[in-house]
Amino acid sequence: MLADTDAGSLLTAAQSGARFRYAMVLPELALVPVLIVVQEIVVRLGVLTGKGHGSLIREHLGAKWAVVSGTTLFASAVGALFTEFAGIAGVGEMFGVSRWVSVPVATTFLVALSLAGSYRRVERVGVALGLAELAFVPAMLLTHPHLPEMLKGTTSLPIGDGSFLFLLAANVGAVVMPWMIFYQQSAIVDKGLTAAALPAERRDTAVGAVITQAIMIVVIVAFAATAPRDDTHRGLGSVGELANALAPAIGASASKALVGAAMLGASLVAALVVSLAGSWGIAEVLGWCHSLNERAGRENYRFYLAYVAAYVIGAVVVLLSADLVGLVIDVEVMNALLLPLVLGLLLVLEARVLPHSKRMHGSWRALATALCLAVIVFGLYMIPRVLG
Repeated sequence: MLADTDAGSLLTAAQSGARFRYAMVLPELALVPVLIVVQEIVVRLGVLTGKGHGSLIREHLGAKWAVVSGTTLFASAVGALFTEFAGIAGVGEMFGVSRWVSVPVATTFLVALSLAGSYRRVERVGVALGLAELAFVPAMLLTHPHLPEMLKGTTSLPIGDGSFLFLLAANVGAVVMPWMIFYQQSAIVDKGLTAAALPAERRDTAVGAVITQAIMIVVIVAFAATAPRDDTHRGLGSVGELANALAPAIGASASKALVGAAMLGASLVAALVVSLAGSWGIAEVLGWCHSLNERAGRENYRFYLAYVAAYVIGAVVVLLSADLVGLVIDVEVMNALLLPLVLGLLLVLEARVLPHSKRMHGSWRALATALCLAVIVFGLYMIPRVLG
């Protein structure tokens, strides 16, 4: 779940605070139960079936739906990798390091880590990197946000503003991402978890959802507290501008250090997770051998080729891109537009694949379905607005 608060999510949250101050705090709170519900379904599917998301779609809904879901996964995963490498490039440029140096070095490190032949090692390194996101907590405290002003701001939702709706879609896509569904289910399978682990996995997922949303809210508050009071709706065009926005409140050196650490950690852990999600999901859809617990060889070389190719594509696009923050926001909006299909398939799998006793029932089913439908309806509503 630390990867869910990736570089794109942090940039989106910072942009939200800078442009609309505290208005995006309430939507972020509303997304907590959505995130818990979606990932809880994924946990049950993975633990109780022992199969990845792509495999279940192929077996129970057919090859055509598997290809469709694999396409959404590919678009979401590669798009997410754009945001991770954009974060890495932005941090490097903030300290005077060219993206032509920082991005290739990061790519080499991530590929080498994956080839170590151990999911546990990758997971431990990822968690350690992701904890750097907590650097935004002291940054937020040092901005001294005014609580009454924050509470007042959360009740103001300018839903009539088209740019706010666009940024709201980006926030939804930055929280409920198609690739994270594939990742968590495949990770459960690769760890060999059984039904006995289900209660612990559900607790871990709930805690992770709260932590990742708490980080999003912390970032929004930090940049809202330092935003101009004249309603100029300024934007942030780079990672360096994020540090500059906080510098008057916490100091230039502290700002660069905290923003740099948080963004780099978020980018690296998410790059690990996203590339695995994409390669796992594609391998499941196409029936390839796939596991990080097995070193690259003749049987699983296609899985590792897909894994490395995802990095290369993401790195090349970011190296050639000029507007990194604009690219990030567009990717998150794309995620939101993909959610109607992704969540629809998730609900169908839950109802068809699991034994009756393990499905959702009663008020929990009503709540979960209502939350998923709310996100689906919002995504469908935004499709013509964005494409138009």
